[in-house]
Amino acid sequence: MTGLFPDDLPQAAPDLSQEDAPLADRLRPAVLADVIGQEHLTGPEGAIGRMVAAGKLSSLILWGPPGTGKTSIARLLAGAVGMRFIAVSAVFSGVADLKKAFAEAESAAKLGQRTLLFVDEIHRFNRAQQDGFLPFVERGTVTLVGATTENPSFALNAALLSRAQVLILHRLDAPALDTLLARGEELEGSLPLTQDARAALVASADGDGRFLLNQAETLYNAKLTQPLDPADLGKFLQRRVAVYDKDRDGHYNLISALHKALRGSDPQASLYYMARMLTAGEEPLYVLSRLVRFASEDIGLADPQALVQCLAAKDAYQFLGSPEGELAIVQACLYLATAPKSNAAYVAQKAAWKSAHETGSLSPPASILNAPTKLMKDIGFGAGYAYDHEAEDGFSGADYWPEGMEPQEYYRPVERGFEREVLKRLEWWDKKRAERRGE
Repeated sequence: MTGLFPDDLPQAAPDLSQEDAPLADRLRPAVLADVIGQEHLTGPEGAIGRMVAAGKLSSLILWGPPGTGKTSIARLLAGAVGMRFIAVSAVFSGVADLKKAFAEAESAAKLGQRTLLFVDEIHRFNRAQQDGFLPFVERGTVTLVGATTENPSFALNAALLSRAQVLILHRLDAPALDTLLARGEELEGSLPLTQDARAALVASADGDGRFLLNQAETLYNAKLTQPLDPADLGKFLQRRVAVYDKDRDGHYNLISALHKALRGSDPQASLYYMARMLTAGEEPLYVLSRLVRFASEDIGLADPQALVQCLAAKDAYQFLGSPEGELAIVQACLYLATAPKSNAAYVAQKAAWKSAHETGSLSPPASILNAPTKLMKDIGFGAGYAYDHEAEDGFSGADYWPEGMEPQEYYRPVERGFEREVLKRLEWWDKKRAERRGE
């Protein structure tokens, strides 16, 4: 039986029989095709699938949430392209361990053997330690495969990132977790759960395959005689299990409900749906990402501070963590719900993008083109440009649209919040333009 080999699980210990090994260990995949939920990478058209088909592996950074198969993929990659596999963990390894790994790789290289060096939680190495990988990666002594749950743009230095391809692993969705659980049930039998409780168990894993298998093993080891319902399951596991409707993805239903309650300026309902998500184990940074999007899509310039509040909440949460940092998320949620609403920026974006696709080859008027060379000046670039700061009222009223294109109106502010002031400015500028045209 093959399945997902979750991150950070050790190889089966020699003193354990296969039956005694942890469930997750017994469900390790034998080939990349058995890894669940990452087909966008491991499939024939995926980045990893193409590398394996070509037999050539470049250095990689695998970025994704816990329990999504980063370690599995690294181990299987080595076997798929015929490379030695060395693993170190940035949590437990130091400079001495890295030097030993590099020395082993250099010795193997002299014998014509290539080495894949897997570094788990690579973001925990400091910048100087990360620089230490560079000469060995450049010489081809090792092919580096790093695993991280942190954004590589911030967690890894630029020199290392320039030498490695970043591949993003997805959190396991409900169908992938269902498949993983079904593989466990093929080994151990049906879980002692009602259908609703089984769906709640899957939802509570929040995309983490390792967590799901560990919870399932706890249930098997308990030798329960009666199936548990969702409420009993939460009590048994000492963890509140969110009850998601199996036929409707609770993750998306609740985020949709939160978004619409915010748009409807109902802070009480907004807070309720956000609480539902966070207490069910939803990733707080995911909730924050949706609040940031809402601030631009549904508030925009009606209250420019909305976006600032959300980004500040994100920083506060990353600084404090849970549970202390969750109060900052609450503050951002309430700010959005009580802010004036406008989707004018969102509508303007769609209209401007459409116009750009339709007229993308038109050149800006020559008067606003830079003329760094004599030839460009001679052909009229920059001629007649009106410098607004020198114009009356600091406004020239010049025409900035490409020749042959009528001025467009993408952005129409509403008479709510700060956009009232924006609307007054636009109307004043429009009046001045008309006066300068003699209208």
